[in-house]
Amino acid sequence: MSRLLTTLLLYRNGFYVGKYISLEAKIAKDKDLYYDALGQAQIGWHEGKEDVLPFIKYLLGTILAAYKDFADRFALVETKRSAFETVRRAAMNKVGRFTKQDIREMCPSLSVSSIEGALRKLVASGELKREGSGKNTCYYRIN
Repeated sequence: MSRLLTTLLLYRNGFYVGKYISLEAKIAKDKDLYYDALGQAQIGWHEGKEDVLPFIKYLLGTILAAYKDFADRFALVETKRSAFETVRRAAMNKVGRFTKQDIREMCPSLSVSSIEGALRKLVASGELKREGSGKNTCYYRIN
């Protein structure tokens, strides 16, 4: 409930990134960091000596990361490109290993089959390397 209220407060104050990037999903992805920051902020609460700064830093970092993700997504769709070129640019923005789901999150307007086709072409052209199979499939840039 508190995360929902946080998103509402952000909306009411002109921060609309939560409409486009799920803050809840970003928090869930690294929930250990969320609970660590929350726990640190509560130390000394009963004595009135709590320090909310760790949680504020965590939350601001999450919001900043959401804005960066939004900027990356916007850059992909700012100019009309083919599905292949959109996936190619998304893959070239990734560092290290990534999955098809990572590309889907960056390219929500593309169908799964378009993404899969583009990834196959990128592997065939030698721009990407594929590892694993099924749900364990991941990709990484060769160049």
